[in-house]
Amino acid sequence: MTDDTVTALFEEHRPVLTGVAYRMLGRAADAEDVVQEAWLRWSSAGREDVREPRAFLVRITTRLAIDRLRQLRARREAYVGPWLPEPVVTEFGHAAPDSAEKAVLADSVSLAVLIVLETLSPPERAVFVLREAFGFPYAEIGATLDRSEAAVRQLAGRARRHVEQGRPRYDADPAERRDLTERFLSAASGGGLEQLLALLAPDVRLVSDSGGKAKAPRRIIETADKVGRFLHAVAQGRPSRMEVRILELNGGPALVFGVDGKVDTVFQAEVGDGVIRCVYAIRNPDKLAGLPVG
Repeated sequence: MTDDTVTALFEEHRPVLTGVAYRMLGRAADAEDVVQEAWLRWSSAGREDVREPRAFLVRITTRLAIDRLRQLRARREAYVGPWLPEPVVTEFGHAAPDSAEKAVLADSVSLAVLIVLETLSPPERAVFVLREAFGFPYAEIGATLDRSEAAVRQLAGRARRHVEQGRPRYDADPAERRDLTERFLSAASGGGLEQLLALLAPDVRLVSDSGGKAKAPRRIIETADKVGRFLHAVAQGRPSRMEVRILELNGGPALVFGVDGKVDTVFQAEVGDGVIRCVYAIRNPDKLAGLPVG
C-alpha cells in the first residue's frame, strides 16, 4: 500500500473506530487517544496479510480500549460524586444510512445505556458494543477478543440481560422527548415551581456530575418535590449573561448552558409516559470543553 492508501483507509473507518472507542470508554478524549494509538499501529505495521482493513482496525481499537478501560477503573472508583459519560454531539454520518440503524446507534450512545455499560466487565462491554451497536458477527468478535464463538455468545447474552435489567424501562418518541425538553427549558427559565413540578414524574431522579470541580449535588436527588425545588432554585440564581440552546447530544435533545463563551452546564432528560423520569446534569468542565459554544 502507498502512504496515501494507508491514510485513506484509516480515515474511511475512523467514524466506526471512534464510535467503538467512545462506547467502550464513555469519554471523547480517551476515545481519541485510543484511535490515535490505533493509527500509529496501523501506519507502522506490516499490512501484507491484512485482507480486511476494517476488521483489523476494529480489532486493534477494541483491544486498546479494553486496556484503557482497565486503567480507568481505578480512577473512576475515586471519582468525586456520581460519574456520568462525557456528552458528545450526535453525528452518525454514513455509519447509519436508514432511520432504524440510526435509532440503534443513538440508543447505544445514550447516557442511560453508557451508565449501565460501566457495570460490565471490559470483555462484556466490548462484546455488547461490537454486537449490539455495530452488528459484528460473533466469529469476528471472537477473533478480536481471542475467544471462541461460543464464549462470545455467552458473553453477549450475559451483557444483554444485564443492560436490559439496568436501563430505563420506558420508551419515548423523539418528538415527545424534544417537546418535554423545550417545556422543561421554558419552566426552568421563567415559569413557576408548579409549572416545573407538572413535568416531573413522582419518582424522578437528578444525577449531577461535577467531579468536584464545580458546584453540584454529590448525591442523587430523588422525588419530584426535591428535584423540582432544586432546579427552580438553580434557575432563579443563574447569571443574566447565561445563554442556553438545545443541542442533540448522545442521541437526544439536551439543554446546553453557556457563560462567557464556555459551556457551563448540560442538562438532559430521560422521559416516558409524558413526564420526565430522570435528569442528568453535567458540570465537570473537563467533560464540557469539547462541546461547541455557539
